[in-house]
Amino acid sequence: MTEFGMVIVGAGEAGARAAIELRTQGWTGTITLIGEEKWKPYERPPLSKSLLVDEDNPTPVFILDNEKLVQHDIRFLSDSTVIGIDRISRTVELADGLMIRYDRLLLATGARPRRFSLEGSDTSSVLYLRTFSDALTLRERLSPGKHVAVIGGGFIGLEAAASAVQRGCSVTLVELGPRILMRGVPKEIADIVEARHRAAGVEFKFGVTIERIDSNNDRTDIVLADGTIISCDACLIGIGAMPETTLAAKCGLEIENGICVDAMLGTSDPDIFAAGDCCSFPHPFYAGERIRLEAWRNAQDQGSLAARNMLGAEEAYTIVPWFWSDQYELTLQVTGLPNHSDRIISRNIGEVGKLFFHIASDGRLVAASGVGPVASIARDIRLAEMLIHQQARPDALALANPDVKLKTLLQG
Repeated sequence: MTEFGMVIVGAGEAGARAAIELRTQGWTGTITLIGEEKWKPYERPPLSKSLLVDEDNPTPVFILDNEKLVQHDIRFLSDSTVIGIDRISRTVELADGLMIRYDRLLLATGARPRRFSLEGSDTSSVLYLRTFSDALTLRERLSPGKHVAVIGGGFIGLEAAASAVQRGCSVTLVELGPRILMRGVPKEIADIVEARHRAAGVEFKFGVTIERIDSNNDRTDIVLADGTIISCDACLIGIGAMPETTLAAKCGLEIENGICVDAMLGTSDPDIFAAGDCCSFPHPFYAGERIRLEAWRNAQDQGSLAARNMLGAEEAYTIVPWFWSDQYELTLQVTGLPNHSDRIISRNIGEVGKLFFHIASDGRLVAASGVGPVASIARDIRLAEMLIHQQARPDALALANPDVKLKTLLQG
């Protein structure tokens, strides 16, 4: 049995950033970071992008390498699975029998891919993309001339499709809904992204039902309900993710679309916090609605804030949501929550890109989205994020006019 200390379950973005922040804030006791993978903590965004297309031998982009682990005096347990939490004795139990005591515990368990529950979908020919090992397996299938089928028109599926095209593959993308990017991205931007994929040769099939998946040696047949068969060399499933709440539920923590936390990322147990993809939290800019985000920056920011609150800071999480996706030469960025708006104001910035501002019924700017080369939209999306944080009600004509600098609309 180890001494009491800070224990973090989950060695992804949120967990790694929390471990670093604990030291930055002056914690001198033990920090134990527990990860299920054999790798040290690494960045996940490259998995569907550069890792699939770079010519060099792929390696993880580490958040914490050996040098940083030593520098911050972090005890890192790789390839380790936590099987239970005893809230009375404040201990976590690992599959190998090790018991670790905690002063404060952070659950940064992330999310797991949503599985396809159809006949044939449990074979080795059907791939998912969540870990570095998953990316290596997919990369091996992306040889020039191969045909790749992608099921799901969200960010993972589209990024992987763009990477496959760059590797010389042909791609068919199957989306059960009426369009791509149904969650949190306005149709106007989805149409631009779809057009770019079509120009690259990606074939789309919308509103279809998959009956079964047949595998035979190195070929996979996706059988649609209308009898159409999509024959491919690799099939990637990208239909969303589920928050990993198994441990939390097992020890009796409150669950609501993820591990339920308050504004300071505390769970229903005062000694346990949660951060990142695994938790849902109330956001003050959206009427306190409980939301859950699967985004790199959210995991990073929540990991750091949770660490400070584990040390007694009592800071509320008020950061405006932001996420991005790179596909071909395009960058898509969204800040805020577009689904909380009643109307959209577009700003045409020429051939280089387009911006959309999402306005609530009370006139507040609640979200902004843009697509184009990163240099054409990044600054304005950042300024829009600041306007959202100020809960500003900018003039609609000013938002639509590309000659009006967004910086001039900021309060103070």
